[in-house]
Amino acid sequence: MIRVTDPAATIAFFELIGLKEVRRIDSEQGRFTLIFLAAPGQEGVAEVELTHNWDPEEYSGGRNFGHLAYQVDDIYETCQRLRDAGVTINRPPRDGHMAFVRTPDNISVELLQDGRLPPAEPWASMPNTGVW
Repeated sequence: MIRVTDPAATIAFFELIGLKEVRRIDSEQGRFTLIFLAAPGQEGVAEVELTHNWDPEEYSGGRNFGHLAYQVDDIYETCQRLRDAGVTINRPPRDGHMAFVRTPDNISVELLQDGRLPPAEPWASMPNTGVW
């Protein structure tokens, strides 16, 4: 995810390197727009997410880069395997859909379940352990 201040200019930049807009989500309540770009044939497989916050904000100190996202087959199994290997789970998959984990270099990686699994323990009651 990349936070952008000028979506049109950013989309034009990525079009120059071969990416095209594949979908857009506007959130009135959250006051942001998500724009997804992909190379031809990579739609839904490998996408760049642009986040445009409607309220002006100057990004500094790396705040314009959010995280990487990766879709997994079973979010609970994946998080358990990572946890067993000593990986920090910053935001557990309480909702059966999304989790954030931390790489050894403290980079946030979002894990996404295709759809939602029913809430399951121990994840459903596990607190956040870090910033994501």
